[in-house]
Amino acid sequence: MTEDGIEPLLRRVADALERLAPAEGSGLALADADAYVWHAGGGRAEPVARVNRVALDLLKGVDSQRDTLFANTVRFAKGLPANNALLWGARGMGKSSLVKAVHGAVNDKLGRKRPDGRLGLIEIHREDIASLPRLLRPLRSMTRRFVVFCDDLSFDGQESTFKSLKAVLEGGIEGRPANVIFYATSNRRHMMPRDMIENERSTAINPAEAVEEKVSLSDRFGLWLGFHVCDQDTYFEIVRGYAAHFGLRIKDEALIAGAVEWSVTRGARSGRVAWQYIQDVAGRLGQKLS
Repeated sequence: MTEDGIEPLLRRVADALERLAPAEGSGLALADADAYVWHAGGGRAEPVARVNRVALDLLKGVDSQRDTLFANTVRFAKGLPANNALLWGARGMGKSSLVKAVHGAVNDKLGRKRPDGRLGLIEIHREDIASLPRLLRPLRSMTRRFVVFCDDLSFDGQESTFKSLKAVLEGGIEGRPANVIFYATSNRRHMMPRDMIENERSTAINPAEAVEEKVSLSDRFGLWLGFHVCDQDTYFEIVRGYAAHFGLRIKDEALIAGAVEWSVTRGARSGRVAWQYIQDVAGRLGQKLS
């Protein structure tokens, strides 16, 4: 092949490669849905057709946490100052449910019709936290506002991922984009097991500094919301709330008696246990939960 023929061929190859390589952020089709799941491997955010959420008023026994997170999210959606939030505490008490319910309620309250004007929710899995800077890069240049949400965030052993998260939330040279806020749930207030913190305290040359390094991540969350095990009355309130909302055809006496037996077999009372019981009741009654 002559030199004259090589140049056009190289140009065609370069054009083809350019078409195949996605532009920065092109994998984030963020204009046509309210919620997305971030896939770090493919560098894309997949739209969620229907978010698995419950109505905000169905979350019982967490009134203070609900009102605080809702107000914080409304302020953020309006472009006002707001804090990253850490929802920590007892299992099954509605931490992740509250994040999803608040997101939906805020969009309903603001009544924005255009997709690019609605508050977006992007879920990032705990194992993909290291890719968070890659997710934030294209979001930084957008006008739409997003809640980035990580469920069950915790760190074990000698993981260093928490350091990169610290830099993203606060302290890094770029910092968190103004149009992004970070919400996380965890069973642990400092997102690390107590024995890990105690081990640092007992073996480090400077125990105070070692522990400070481990627990300082939670300080990056300006809003801490604690969730505690519910008592029996709250558990009954949750069960009755679900039954009324879905119109279950069952007498209150039978509903509560079954709820007690169900909680005993599970060895716990929580919003999750109540929901599992309601699904069992609805199934036995031949009713759908929709």
